[in-house]
Amino acid sequence: MTPPGPLSNQVKPGISSVEASNTNSVAVSPTVTELSDAEIDGYLPQDRHFATRALHSGYTPSDNEYMAVVPPIVLSTTFEQLSPAVPKKYEYSRSGNPMRDVLEKCLASLDNGKYGLCFASGLGALTAIVSLFQSGDHIVCVDDVYGGTNRYLQKIAAKFNVTTTFFDFEDLTKLPNLIKPATKLVLLECPTNPLLKVIDIEAISAAVKAVNKETLILVDNTFLTSYFQKPLNLGADMSMYSLTKYMNGHADVIMGAVVMNDETLYENLKFMQYATGIVPSPFDCYLVDRSLKTLKLRMQEHMKNGLTVAKFLESHPMVEKVLYPGLKSHPNYDLAKKQWSGCSGMLAFYLKGDLEVCKRFLKKLKYFMTAESLGGYESLVEIPSLMTHASVPAEVRKELGITDNLIRVSVGLEAAEDLVEDFNQALNSIKE
Repeated sequence: MTPPGPLSNQVKPGISSVEASNTNSVAVSPTVTELSDAEIDGYLPQDRHFATRALHSGYTPSDNEYMAVVPPIVLSTTFEQLSPAVPKKYEYSRSGNPMRDVLEKCLASLDNGKYGLCFASGLGALTAIVSLFQSGDHIVCVDDVYGGTNRYLQKIAAKFNVTTTFFDFEDLTKLPNLIKPATKLVLLECPTNPLLKVIDIEAISAAVKAVNKETLILVDNTFLTSYFQKPLNLGADMSMYSLTKYMNGHADVIMGAVVMNDETLYENLKFMQYATGIVPSPFDCYLVDRSLKTLKLRMQEHMKNGLTVAKFLESHPMVEKVLYPGLKSHPNYDLAKKQWSGCSGMLAFYLKGDLEVCKRFLKKLKYFMTAESLGGYESLVEIPSLMTHASVPAEVRKELGITDNLIRVSVGLEAAEDLVEDFNQALNSIKE
């Protein structure tokens, strides 16, 4: 990757566009304006104690004999027992581990929940949840959903006769008719992946519970984290994460989690965690717990960078449409402001051109790497129709609007002006 300095078409920090125009070695860069308070504010009040709970929930030095400030990583797979079948606390790291306990307690606290459970991946968490159901049970899932979730429900869960109805939750008038006695789960993403739709969790939870109180509401909160949205406060029964993404934020761990308040649900899901063996390693748990300490700071920066990049893209003639809930042009802008305490760095946009134009555009980028996943410190781009959502049937993708010219962006923590300039030079390079 080329560092900022040598880019011939980049305005260096501190050099204005006017100054750049008078310089032979540096070309004119798009103006990056300061974000206004109105653009950043207007959401729900942010959790004032989030950072404190992230640093102190789940562990205190007195929890171990060495008084270690950082929780020790216990790599042991098994634990000596006081006598046969009489463990001191832990028996086997699949059923419980000190470092995993620390992380699970911290995650629960950050989501205003009572219980947290960690799994080997986000899809592992979903697998454990669906394992609670019986043959003949039914799921209602948002139609614009992560491709891996769609694949699991249609190709794995369906083999065990757990059926799924995919539904556009922007239209709630038809929702009550979809909820049957056998409907055990309503699965939401907010915002959705990859089209960044905002779903009214509170209204959906009320509508579903009015028909069937036993139906569980599950919200995949990966795109926002518990810092910007707390699904349990909005009526959801479970908040689910791919911790791989923003919560860990360093692109070096694969893990998932579920947070809930109901004790019976927790005990049943904990049994599935143990019985299916979908557990993370102690070292990975340490890495995620470490990363949570900076989550507030990272999410604030992701939001600023995401909005800055989205505003630029919306102004460029090669961009057909930008999907970012933090923009006033987004159809769910008001709902996002009402339901969230901020917006992340996830956005998508339609490029003017076909698939080959999109591929050429991605190749021209210098800082945005073409890769799946999201939420790390690094900026990523991808074409969902070829990558994260390739397993979704083509006709479904077309109906949803996941076309070949849709590009999903995870805006990282680089300098915003460098990211804007990178998009600018790549977009300008594909003009006919």
